[in-house]
This record gives sequence, C-alpha cells and structure tokens, in this order.
Amino acid sequence: MKIEIISGSPRENSLTNRLALHLQSVLRASTDHEVGVLDVREHSLPPINAVITSPEHAPEGRRELAERMFAADAFIIVTPEYNGSYSPAMQNLFDHFPKQHRKPFGLVTGSPGALGGIRAAMQLQQFVMALFGIPSPYMLVTPGVDKKFDEAGALLDPLFEKSVNTFVAEFLWLAGQLVDEKITA
Repeated sequence: MKIEIISGSPRENSLTNRLALHLQSVLRASTDHEVGVLDVREHSLPPINAVITSPEHAPEGRRELAERMFAADAFIIVTPEYNGSYSPAMQNLFDHFPKQHRKPFGLVTGSPGALGGIRAAMQLQQFVMALFGIPSPYMLVTPGVDKKFDEAGALLDPLFEKSVNTFVAEFLWLAGQLVDEKITA
C-alpha cells in the first residue's frame, strides 16, 4: 500500500511537520508499506485555477506531485489549527486533486495549545467526505505538539506513544479494509 502523509503547514518552522515525520518513522518501522511525506512547503501551488485530473494532464512542474497524489492508496493529513480550522495550504493542495474516491484518510492535528487542534480535526472530517474520501474515526489530536516532538520528529513525551500507536493501528486497519476491497471489486 502507498501512503502519503500530507504535512499541511506552510510555516518555515512547522511544528506539525515534526508530527508528520514521526508518523512516517513509525509506519516505516512497523509495516512494509511505502510511506512518503508530501510537505506543502515544497510544493507551492498557486490558488486553484485548474483541477489536475491525471499526471499526464499536470503542468510540467507538477507531474511528480500529481503522480504521487494519484498513486496514493491512502492519506494521512497532518495540519495545524488556524483560526479554528485546518491549513488553507493543505486545502489548496487537495483543491488541485479534488476527488479521492474511497481512499482512507487519517486525520491528525497539532497545536501548542491545550486543545491540540480539535476544532480543525472536526472540520477535516467534513473536508475529507467532500473529497469522497473516508475519514478514520480515530483521529490523533495533539496538544502541546511543540513539547511532544523534536525537530527531527523524535517523540519527547513517552506518555503520548499510546495515542500515536492507537491512531496508527486504527488507520492501518481501515486502510487495509478499503484497499483490499478496491483490489477485489
């Protein structure tokens, strides 16, 4: 299975990118799935002016991104909370690739505050359904994200490991069910 983790913060010193790197490390260590991180900072997309319908129809500088988006069997969205919602840069990425029919999505939010981006997480569920994706009901809401992970994505708070492991296990179960179903359908 090909899993793309979308690191949705455009900020130079993104705190949620630490979380994305940690999830990639956990998934690579515990599965044989192909796991990549698509960092919105590396793909500065203009505001939506055209939908990309296939890698062949992608503009020259966007073909690699289009290939990864279309090849993904599953996504994990990692986003900070901005004004009670998710990252506009992350949404803009998916606006370019809007229909993700029956693909499973893991939803992850992070904030230095005590709520961990819960308001963004709730809105992400609706966003994923609008993409025709299937959101996992097990979300990873991360309060104090700045104290839980270092810049390389290493976990600093051992008490948070159980939350990460539960999220990963539940996401992989859902993704396994949906991807297997697609193959046999």
